[in-house]
Amino acid sequence: MSAEKTPGAGTARPGRRTPLVIATAAIVAAIGITAAVGFGGDDKTPGKGAGPIAEISGGSDSTKAATVLDRPFTKPALVLTDTQGKTYDLRERTKGKPTLIYFGYTHCPDVCPMTMSNIAIAKKQLPKADQDKLQVVFVTTDPERDTSAELAKWLPAAGDPSFTGLTGDFSAIQAGARQIGIGIDPPKKDKNGSVVSMHGAQVIAFSPTTDQGYVLYGEDATIEDYAKDLPKLIKGENP
Repeated sequence: MSAEKTPGAGTARPGRRTPLVIATAAIVAAIGITAAVGFGGDDKTPGKGAGPIAEISGGSDSTKAATVLDRPFTKPALVLTDTQGKTYDLRERTKGKPTLIYFGYTHCPDVCPMTMSNIAIAKKQLPKADQDKLQVVFVTTDPERDTSAELAKWLPAAGDPSFTGLTGDFSAIQAGARQIGIGIDPPKKDKNGSVVSMHGAQVIAFSPTTDQGYVLYGEDATIEDYAKDLPKLIKGENP
């Protein structure tokens, strides 16, 4: 989980990570993320907001960026608004296409733009035909500020003009994230007036052959990791 503040005058950045990912202990071992039950940082109610459980294939290999899931995620049933202000049905529009999905926000100071940039640079190393096949979907966790117009300005600079940006009702976005084991909290202001956003920082890869989310990447995945794995992900193969 990325716990980040939008920088404010005279405000120091907080600690970078407060995990809110719903996963098994195996995922914790594989990608170094602390598991938590529930989505609110202050919520101690066991089981509240618990999402689906993911299982890892082949145990935990700390040398690999990719975590292959034995029990893949079903693609979220999200119908949101894209950067052109048009309705975008995630399942319908990405059906049969290799797809990477990430939840984040444009005011993120580090992890979100770095993730988009890493994927974009790796994508450019693919043959043109494979570049055209790959779908990268960025779903905002801060829809109040991340309008269609804001996403349309931010995504080409942070990543690639071909990336899809989606915004909409926060509760729908939160529910969609929960379907693939990612926790997000509503953005809120701290006592200094800075906006705090907490969101899972995982990228989920969906297979073009099954439309299932079968590979997970943590925030530490590098350009080289994506460049190595994308050719296989595009074919629906394990990295």
